[in-house]
Amino acid sequence: MTSSGDLSLSTADSLPPATAQRLDGLSSVAGADLVFTQTLTGHYLSFYWREAQRYGLKLEQVIGQPMQETFAPVAIVSYVEQIQQVLDYLIPLQFEYPFAYAGQYFVFNLTVSPVLVPHGTATSVVVNGQFLYTVPESRALEFVDRVHAEPSPRANHSRKQLSKIIWNIRHTLDLEVICQQTVDGLGEVLGVSRCLIYPYQPDNSSLSAVAEYHQPDLPSLLSTELAIADPHINEALTTLKPVVVPASESNGEAASPAMLVIATCYQDQPNSLILLHQLNRSRLWSEIEIDLLCEIADQVGTGIAHASLFKASRTIVDELQRMNESLMRQHSDLEEARQQAEAASRLKSEFLANTSHELRTPLNGVIGFLKLILDGMIDEPEEQRQCIDEAYRSAMHLMDVIQDILDIAKIEAGKMQLDLNPVKLDDLLVDVEKFTRPQAQQRNLSFEIRAPDTRDEVILYGNYQRLKQVMLNLVGNAIKFTHEGSITISAEVIPGKVVVQGEEKPGMVKISVADTGIGVSLEKQDKLFQTFSQVDGSRTRQYGGTGLGLAISQKLVEAMGGVVNFFSMGEGLGSTVTFTVPLYQDPVMVAAPLTDSADLLL
Repeated sequence: MTSSGDLSLSTADSLPPATAQRLDGLSSVAGADLVFTQTLTGHYLSFYWREAQRYGLKLEQVIGQPMQETFAPVAIVSYVEQIQQVLDYLIPLQFEYPFAYAGQYFVFNLTVSPVLVPHGTATSVVVNGQFLYTVPESRALEFVDRVHAEPSPRANHSRKQLSKIIWNIRHTLDLEVICQQTVDGLGEVLGVSRCLIYPYQPDNSSLSAVAEYHQPDLPSLLSTELAIADPHINEALTTLKPVVVPASESNGEAASPAMLVIATCYQDQPNSLILLHQLNRSRLWSEIEIDLLCEIADQVGTGIAHASLFKASRTIVDELQRMNESLMRQHSDLEEARQQAEAASRLKSEFLANTSHELRTPLNGVIGFLKLILDGMIDEPEEQRQCIDEAYRSAMHLMDVIQDILDIAKIEAGKMQLDLNPVKLDDLLVDVEKFTRPQAQQRNLSFEIRAPDTRDEVILYGNYQRLKQVMLNLVGNAIKFTHEGSITISAEVIPGKVVVQGEEKPGMVKISVADTGIGVSLEKQDKLFQTFSQVDGSRTRQYGGTGLGLAISQKLVEAMGGVVNFFSMGEGLGSTVTFTVPLYQDPVMVAAPLTDSADLLL
């Protein structure tokens, strides 16, 4: 630091006039001779002076004290006006100013910057000073007079508004918000006719606007595009400097508006273009306006870059989340499929165990009875006849089991094809009764068949052999699982148009097989129609059977256009199985006679 004695008067007389100018940012504190923060009222909040110890100035003499009572600027009122300007317009200023202490006057080159708080306001400043020289008191007062007056109210207002725009841009990562706030703020503050912003990528051949501000009486230009080959556009993107385009005239009328084109950038790479139009008057862009636009363009470029990176990261996060959810669903599906496969494997193993038992039992009967005859163990013709009958019944039962296995194999392979033809309901019921009534009577069960009351025959549309197979399965199950009580077969005509294999039929016939047998619990009924599934493996062993009867019956009925349903109130409460078959033709029903004249009045 140079003392007052080291500086001659001739040097002081040749001092350059003081200047006040706008700064683009804060100066570095490193190497500063004077750094402090203060309020508008002139109180120090923090303080550092490189020469404080030399002049015996202690920190407690400064912090919290009025400036005029300690290390103080000369002409405090003039100095406070500069501070007021920085706080009002939130724009840093740089100017030279003398400070007085211990009878000496020290000139510093000061950088005064606002300390911004939320919502873009400031109540204190930070001052960074570089020592220049010392001067006598008279020269110090002349220095004060040379400090430039504050800018025009309009320029100051513009600075303040643009500072708020910069604050808003810095505090959002929403790209649409940044672009819209930029064009709205610039359009209103600068009073232009239109302001647009165009995102830019190096591989673009044209630019499309994403945000626009325009005067109410002007049409929107959001749908228009700019060609990068345009000289003014290309110049702005290449040089990263504002390009002023004056208005052009044709036949005394404005052919194109006055424009200002300025590129925003991040790390010296352009990322958008701001375009301002002035239509209603000629426009000369002042140096202050261009400087302000450059400042805000820098902030917008940084904001766009950060928002784009944030948007890209969010896109990646969303995509990773979708992929994770997809993988979780696939894992869940695979786990469910694995459990189903394991369950199917267990069911098939149980099915094979039961089926092998069902195959061996009749086969052993056939072999056993024939062996007795072949070995000459039975001499009487009547006994031989009985053995042959038993061998035949065992062989027929074996064939039924094998037929069930073949049928379910065809159904599982999708090779079960049925030819549908007219089938007389009476013929079907008679055949079923012939096979099943003796079985019911052997178990002392009541057996009843109830046919619909019609004047003509009820003709079904189905496959006779498969319908017979279904009914024998259902009635056989009813007899097998009923120890006492009754078996009831009933048929009911249900009118109503239905379509079967592309043909319209007049209705359905619902056939029911009801018994008073062991029933099925409510929680186990969903297993009845599952292939290879048995409600109770031990019970199946007790009663016999492969457990395929209902599954086969359901598939056959569905192939003929009907549906199968099972009803039971629980174990020990009997059960009812119903299935429907399409009608081939509409029968004439017999109306119930009215036996009481009073019924005519109802």
